[in-house]
Amino acid sequence: MDGRLMKRVTSSEVAKLAGVSQSAVSRVFSGASASKATAEKVRRAAEELGYRPNVLARSLVSGRSRIIGLVVAYLENPFYPDALERMSAALQAEGYHTLIFMASWSSDVDRVVQELADYQVDGIIAASVGLSDTLLDRCKAAGIPIVLFNRGLEGSGLSQVTSDNVAGARAVADHLLAGGHKRIGHVSGWEGSMTGRDRASAFVDRCQEAGVDPVVLPGDYDRSKAADAAVTLVEDHGVDAIFVGNDHMAFGVIDALRHGRGMRLPDDVAVVGYDDVPMAGWPSYDLTTIRQHSGRMVAAAVERIISLIEEGDGPAEKIEIEGTLIQRGSSRKTTT
Repeated sequence: MDGRLMKRVTSSEVAKLAGVSQSAVSRVFSGASASKATAEKVRRAAEELGYRPNVLARSLVSGRSRIIGLVVAYLENPFYPDALERMSAALQAEGYHTLIFMASWSSDVDRVVQELADYQVDGIIAASVGLSDTLLDRCKAAGIPIVLFNRGLEGSGLSQVTSDNVAGARAVADHLLAGGHKRIGHVSGWEGSMTGRDRASAFVDRCQEAGVDPVVLPGDYDRSKAADAAVTLVEDHGVDAIFVGNDHMAFGVIDALRHGRGMRLPDDVAVVGYDDVPMAGWPSYDLTTIRQHSGRMVAAAVERIISLIEEGDGPAEKIEIEGTLIQRGSSRKTTT
């Protein structure tokens, strides 16, 4: 094999072939200011020589890894894989790489903190309700910027991007009440999650304002537990409409009621979810739900984390993006 092909091409060689300075090559590949003509010459020379910039070496010089850690724990919910794919693409477009760190709901805080430190991430987007407050506190103490995605944390002083959970839950209540339902139930998310608490309390408050007192049972973002809760609501409490805290649980609820109990939706019972993941539109579910505008949420989270990294500390921002009620066949159609 030709020994020249095995030799690592240097930026000096690229500069010589392109007829520019070595600093110009560095500027082009670091994203710093360079004229269009210079950038074209450098990239053309780099392609001819097979040059690849040394990202690790550049990070040692700049003091930045240009890596964002995405910390997640609830990939069973199809909302998160879709959002993470969008987030990775958006960060890549801004010149950042992403690493996904999996955290269980309980015991591995030290491991995740150590991994985040080992990879010297520039920032963290925490995209799951199950993450420990201790993990976030430690990362914050280490000076790593953090943005919470689709979750809130009271008193944390952290920026957070969510849908407007209160408005969304109230819209669900209005929809079911307009459908003539008087015996209403709610399968709630995990009570340790601000997202779950906000949706549950806003839904209950709005129903009670209309003179209806809904029955609430926990689903804890678990499909099987949510299915059991829905069966209890129907069989023991006689409800004819159920608001489920997210689509992931709602799919289990629909399967349990339709296939396990032979019930018809929405004739026997109406079901409404929250998220509008792609499966919600499948004919087998045809789920009425609140659409979280994940593209707008992702854009806001990416903009915020990059601002914190590149401009330093700033005041915590609470960004709430209003959702949209998507009416499908699992509930009675109403005018909005």
